Amino acid sequence: MYNVVVCDDDKAILDSIKIYLKAEGYNVLTAADGEECLEVIRNNEVHCLILDIMMPKMDGLTATMTIREHYNFPIILLSAKSEDTDKISGLSFGADDYVTKPFNPLELVARVKSQIRRYATLGSMDINTTTIVTGGLTLDTDKKEVTVDGNPVRLTAREYSILEYLMKNMGRVLNSSQIYEAVWQEPSFSPEKTVTVHIRNIREKIEINPREPKYLKVVWGLGYKVEKY
Repeated sequence: MYNVVVCDDDKAILDSIKIYLKAEGYNVLTAADGEECLEVIRNNEVHCLILDIMMPKMDGLTATMTIREHYNFPIILLSAKSEDTDKISGLSFGADDYVTKPFNPLELVARVKSQIRRYATLGSMDINTTTIVTGGLTLDTDKKEVTVDGNPVRLTAREYSILEYLMKNMGRVLNSSQIYEAVWQEPSFSPEKTVTVHIRNIREKIEINPREPKYLKVVWGLGYKVEKY
C-alpha cells in the first residue's frame, strides 16, 4: 500500500481528497500546515505528497524546498493561482506537478496514480544494463541514483525521469513535446516553459558550469540532448 500525504489548511478540501484517495486503496496521512507536514514525512515512508501553497506557519513552497533537501518522492502543489509564473515558481522549487483550485478530485487522483507509477517504476524500460554512463555522469536505473564524478546528485522524481529519458536516447535531439509526452505520459499542448524549467534545474545540479554545459545541451530551435562521450 502506498502512503500519500495530503497537506492543506482547509479541512473540507483535506477530507475530500482523503476520501477519494482511500477509495483507490491509498493509505492517506494528513497535515494542516507545512511544519506538521514535515513532521509526518520524517516519521513515515512517503510515496507522494499533495501540498497546498498558501498555508500558515510554513507555506508550501518553503516546505517543498526543505523536503527536497532530503527526499525525492513526487510533490503535487495545489494553488488558487493559475498564472504561468506561479506554476513555474512551483516547479522551480522542486515540485513535480501543479494543480489549480478548484479541481476535479478524480483528476487529482489520476495525477497521483501517474506520479506514483513513475516513482515506483523509474528505470523499468528495457535496457541491457542498469547503468548509463557518459563522461563523469552516471545514472543507475535500478538504484535510481545519479552521480557526477562519483558525487551523488539529488534530483526530484520528475528531473530524474527527464534525465533518464535523455540518457537512454543519448546523442539524439529531443524537442519539448517529445520529452513532455514521454515523461508526463499525457498529450502536450504548450510544454516549452514546463520542460525548460526542469532542464534548467537539472543543469544546475549536474553541470560544473550550467552556462557552459558539458552534458545536457540545448540545440537551439530543435530541443535538448545529452552529449555522448
